[in-house]
Amino acid sequence: MFEYCSDPSILATFDWFSCYLTNGKHLLFYKSFALIILLLLITAPLAILLGLLAAVGIKSTSFLLRAISKTYANIVRGIPDIIFFLFIPITIDQVIEFSRHKIKCPNVLESVWQGNDFIVCSAAKLPLNSDPQWIHDIYGFSLAILSFTIVYGAFAANTFYGAMNSVAQSQVDTGKSFGMNRRQIYFSIIFPQMWRYALPGLSNLWMLLIKLTPLLFLLGIQDIVYWARELGGSKTSIFQYPHSDWRIWYFITLLVFYLLLTKVSENIIKKISKKLYIPI
Repeated sequence: MFEYCSDPSILATFDWFSCYLTNGKHLLFYKSFALIILLLLITAPLAILLGLLAAVGIKSTSFLLRAISKTYANIVRGIPDIIFFLFIPITIDQVIEFSRHKIKCPNVLESVWQGNDFIVCSAAKLPLNSDPQWIHDIYGFSLAILSFTIVYGAFAANTFYGAMNSVAQSQVDTGKSFGMNRRQIYFSIIFPQMWRYALPGLSNLWMLLIKLTPLLFLLGIQDIVYWARELGGSKTSIFQYPHSDWRIWYFITLLVFYLLLTKVSENIIKKISKKLYIPI
């Protein structure tokens, strides 16, 4: 980063740290904090939308739609999150690659499942091995967003379902007496009023989502946990910036980051609650 960083072995303490904390790996570490924020900002609206659709499906008059929505919400909520976070990306990835394998390599007759390995032709890989790294990163991040959305969409569905049922039935009956159809009742009566009942549950889901973002590390994404472990691990003299085991300091940094993020979230939720007249 700085000109005097060319030979770290001769630097004084302050200069050494200024070089160490601004090298390329640390810049990736700092960017990974933005990755967490981006995950939250994308996943939360998608999970809310999926949960809202599932809740409406549960209240639907269609038996098939009601059964699908209930099955989705109950199964996902009943299975540990970590299983879904590992299962969904792998399953989706293999389904996509298997479909591409059948289309792009119809002459390959060997099974794609060879022992414990899942092997498709090179043309069916997604992303392709020749694709730049940023495409691989976006693809993996997209699968992570999908996993978080599916899991938290199920919890949001239960929250919205309870909030919808909390709207006074007398108001719904009044809407029907005025000749309003089901769609009009939802958009004019239920949806505007249910948020004050749903917000406490949604705020808890937001906090849980923040707490579980370190699971990105298990999905092979280079997030803040990955870099904290890599940068904080013991470095010997063969490295440009040798140091002892500093992982505790890196993980304390993550602790402070999550506490600050939680505090900011609490303040925002309180402001929203006051607008909706919800005591928390």
